[in-house]
Amino acid sequence: MAQTEKKGGLLRKSSASKKPLKEKVVLMYNEIFTTEDPSKCNPRFWEELFLMKVNLEYLEGKLEALDGEELMKIKDNVNCLFQHCIQALGEEHPIRVVNALQTLCALIRGVHQKNKSTSGFDIINMLVGFDKAELCMKNLMESLDSLLCAEGSESLKSLCLKLLLCLVTVTDNISQNTILEYVMINSIFEAILQILSSPLSRREHGYDAVVLLALLVNYRKYESVNPYIVKLSIVDDEPTLNGMGLVIAQALSEYNRQYKDKEEEHQSGFFSALTNMVGSMFIADADEKISVQTNEAILLALYEAVHLNRNFITVLAQSHPEMGLMTTPTSPVPTTPVTPLGTTPPSSDVISSAELPLDADVQTSNLLITFLKYSSIVMQDTKDEHRLHSGKLCLIILTCIAEDQYANAFLHDDNMNFRVNLHRMPMRHRKKAADKNLPCRPLVCAVLDLMVEFIVTHMMKEFPMDLYVRCIQIVHKLLCYQKKCRVRLHYTWRELWSALINLLKFLMSNETVLLAKHNIFTLALMVVNLFNMFITYGDTFLPTPSSYDELYYEIIRMHQNFDNLYSMVLRLSTNAGQWKEPASKVTHALVNIRAIINHFNPKIESYAAVNHISQLSEDQEEKIFSK
Repeated sequence: MAQTEKKGGLLRKSSASKKPLKEKVVLMYNEIFTTEDPSKCNPRFWEELFLMKVNLEYLEGKLEALDGEELMKIKDNVNCLFQHCIQALGEEHPIRVVNALQTLCALIRGVHQKNKSTSGFDIINMLVGFDKAELCMKNLMESLDSLLCAEGSESLKSLCLKLLLCLVTVTDNISQNTILEYVMINSIFEAILQILSSPLSRREHGYDAVVLLALLVNYRKYESVNPYIVKLSIVDDEPTLNGMGLVIAQALSEYNRQYKDKEEEHQSGFFSALTNMVGSMFIADADEKISVQTNEAILLALYEAVHLNRNFITVLAQSHPEMGLMTTPTSPVPTTPVTPLGTTPPSSDVISSAELPLDADVQTSNLLITFLKYSSIVMQDTKDEHRLHSGKLCLIILTCIAEDQYANAFLHDDNMNFRVNLHRMPMRHRKKAADKNLPCRPLVCAVLDLMVEFIVTHMMKEFPMDLYVRCIQIVHKLLCYQKKCRVRLHYTWRELWSALINLLKFLMSNETVLLAKHNIFTLALMVVNLFNMFITYGDTFLPTPSSYDELYYEIIRMHQNFDNLYSMVLRLSTNAGQWKEPASKVTHALVNIRAIINHFNPKIESYAAVNHISQLSEDQEEKIFSK
């Protein structure tokens, strides 16, 4: 018996003597793509259509193959199909509902692909018709809301979310998608929250729900009142906020796991053996090959939650609950090829295991730790524009956290100590720290470590000025909290001071190249002001009196860099060029540092001369500072 295979809407016999037969659903689609009403000769046409398995590929391809004029000729039939899809969503028979949801996805994508250059209003007219748009979209949103809130099939809820994601992401710029006005008017916000608050729904649909919410929040957020922004900002339901945090943490944790697996695979492979033989000259290039697709959609969701909702800050520090095994879906989920923003949710094997695996060396973990590890990976490689933007978003989120009073309270809480294993960029002049040697410290230490790591590892030709500015701002905000609350953090401040001085050295060494693209004096001023903060207010937050000696020692030891900076800004501030004003600000900011250098340098030189010492040790210099 000849075997049958399905391809392009055709049922083909393996025997070449017979003509290929088309699927019935394809024949019915072809009737819709004529100027005649398909139900004219067959009154049961629409009822029969939604009992047929949808051929998404054929339907979308047919729509995209038509030119503008041909599409306008069948507008009435397209409108009719759209309206009957909405009617079918109210049917009791789940097959009709599933087929209607998938057909709507194909229609929305197909029409948008064909009308990319036209306005959103043309698309609304093509899909549903101006005269019926308001009522039809109201019915559509109400049906989707009912399906999402009902205790019915999880597969139907999944398809509803896929349809909504399809509706939101069909345009490159979400704010140009005017069909979303109807989604603003007919809110599904409560349905999304219900999914996130229920453990079962969250496990099945949490990722899509969180991404959908993040996207809806960004629709014309600066142009008009967005009801999703208003509602998200006042959510105070603990299970809902915790559910959102769990979904975000799980997605970030999955990324971290994938990166770690690839890193271990890379290190144990052939290239690792090769580098062991020839040295580490290729180690940086090798690391660039460790690539896992970043997840900007989930980062956007985290930003909106932290930025808009003060109550969400508490979720950042909560230990991961629900560590038991999770049940997998009992019913098959009809799939629709929708991948919003080019991202994918965590793989099913991760979702079906523990919600958030704990680190091997850590008793507990939380969303902030997971996010810091994610940031340490993403921020390693900013040469790639995609990762540059992802790193910027990570720093913006950290800025929001560093600005929050409650967040600072748990960041600096000495009773909440964690061992945070940040990823560090391979560099020839330093060894990789062993995980087991990491101390348990307040979380603010991990944030500062991340900032120091970024400062040290990104002094390069394609200088990420914006990221450096944000990085220094985060350090400044953390110091302001320590100064205000007199928090004496036991941190290796010398690493920060050394990194900042080396940054100034880099700016001076590459003055000509950098000034052609950036105002480096803005960054230099921020760095100098950080030192001024340590000098002026360090007694309120430095851990011990000897910390001041270490600060002065570091300034004196590296005084040549501050002298060179002063010479550079003095030169530019006395000229009538474009850098006169910003350079003069740095000149004035250097007063404290220059006073320290001018005060102690003669003492050090005199002590060295009297004792016939060519170069003083650190202890000897600190003795001079303490006098």
